[in-house]
Amino acid sequence: MKDSFNNIIHSKTPVLVDFFADWCGPCKTLTPILKEVKTELGERIKIVKINVDKNQTLAANYQVKGVPTMLLFKEGKQVWRQSGVLQKNDIIQIINAHQ
Repeated sequence: MKDSFNNIIHSKTPVLVDFFADWCGPCKTLTPILKEVKTELGERIKIVKINVDKNQTLAANYQVKGVPTMLLFKEGKQVWRQSGVLQKNDIIQIINAHQ
């Protein structure tokens, strides 16, 4: 997973990574919000969901202590990080600020 993850985040297109867990209530709230973000922004954003229970090493590498935690990468560099649920317009505003 580590190699493919590095390839994904080194994209020219910004990549929003959602670290989540199946048992996490707020994570379930965030999923449809991220679908709306993807629908609205289309090819201007890649959204990747990482299950922390199945990818513990990756989560530890990025010091994810709570879920949901979102990280935004641009050409491999982390440009933003937030834990918790944000609304669609807030997420879009953050992505647009890092285009």
